[in-house]
Amino acid sequence: MTKENQKPSHHDVMPSVANFLSNLWLDGEFREQPNYLTEIFEAFLETEMGNDLDLRTKMIGCIKTSKMLAKALEPFSDKQIEKACSKVILV
Repeated sequence: MTKENQKPSHHDVMPSVANFLSNLWLDGEFREQPNYLTEIFEAFLETEMGNDLDLRTKMIGCIKTSKMLAKALEPFSDKQIEKACSKVILV
């Protein structure tokens, strides 16, 4: 069985999520991503290419996911997020 077909464990998933958040933290201003996505998508939707229901649905999904991430991390400082990510990555 290839690695792609194996069911990931909690211990496989958490370091990956921590890596993702750590990379976001290093990239800066991840809390503003929902606003950036909304601004980009609104401009794109005014074009002819943006007149696609399937694409609009995907864009809305991206904005929602980004907002949920920002909301989930809202109570924590950048330092707290960085510290938590480094602890999970080491596990």
